[in-house]
Amino acid sequence: MNGTDLRAIVVGTGFGCRIQVPALRGAGFDVVGLVGQDIARTAERAEANGVGGSFTDLETAIGETGANVVAISTPPHTHASLSVTALECGCHVLCEKPFSADAAEAQLMLETAERVGKVHMMGHEFRFEPLRATVANAVAEGMIGEPRLASIVILLPQIPTQENEMPDWWFDPAEGGGWLGALGSHVVDQLRTWLGEFASVSASLNSVTATRGGADDSFAVRFTMKNGLEGIIQSSAGTWGPPLDVARVCGTDGTIWTEGGKVRFSRRSGERELPIAPGLALPPPPPITDDPRHETPRWRNLVSVELPPYTVLCNSMKAAILGEPTESPVTPATFADGVAAMKVMDAIRASAAAGGKLVELD
Repeated sequence: MNGTDLRAIVVGTGFGCRIQVPALRGAGFDVVGLVGQDIARTAERAEANGVGGSFTDLETAIGETGANVVAISTPPHTHASLSVTALECGCHVLCEKPFSADAAEAQLMLETAERVGKVHMMGHEFRFEPLRATVANAVAEGMIGEPRLASIVILLPQIPTQENEMPDWWFDPAEGGGWLGALGSHVVDQLRTWLGEFASVSASLNSVTATRGGADDSFAVRFTMKNGLEGIIQSSAGTWGPPLDVARVCGTDGTIWTEGGKVRFSRRSGERELPIAPGLALPPPPPITDDPRHETPRWRNLVSVELPPYTVLCNSMKAAILGEPTESPVTPATFADGVAAMKVMDAIRASAAAGGKLVELD
């Protein structure tokens, strides 16, 4: 197989059209089909995004296009069935986060991917974000000594300013909606790549300003890692005011943190900025499509953040399929990471439902 043989189908016409279609093309995939729920709307969006085929059934789409790669960005409660269908049809799969409805579904997805022997990756594109990757490398190299304490605070005005642009499923817990799934899944992956596996969590889920649905727009988690580190996460998409995004890890020999678009390091000898290694710099993003939704404030805000690292993710998936070396030194997330992350997410939800009860992970 070579690059010209990589024919991809995108399932989902929101994030799928905003990010997956241009990222896959930027990595050299031929996007041959778009799958959605409504055939007329899907056909319209396929045309706007320059995709030749439009379908409402994934198996039909694979059969008619001869696709061998499927990228999934539908609501989370559909990820398991779509991934299993694509894998059983002989396709490699790139699945968005949150990975599944729960850890049991995640395990089924992983077992299917391993049984059929196809490449499986998930959409944790922010592993490739240079600041995050720089922290991961510094901690792994022992720069801060033994990690002992971590704090992540992310406050965003997404709901107050963009609620009307967001899909209904985002606000429905039964479909995997809510801020814990949307952002918390990324933070769980961030902490796992920096610090290893979770040991326990105590959590709460709530809503600050969301006006529809029953899903959370905010969460707080106190956690311990298996290496003994203790930490907190506090995040909300429902706060007014300027964004706040701070991540800090403290160890026996120093502290490292991200703030204001930089990585800083401090120890007894002083404080300094850590440079971004050349291999971690993101390339220019590929062209976006002619989809008119790119003109909306929500899409304009998100594309600049999501598209560059997602294109690197798609390049890594292409390399894995072709058996070639990857250009990025960052390891992409696989379905095995999805299983691990969903166990943490399940524990967070169980703790929140029990009033913050401490839940230990296996």
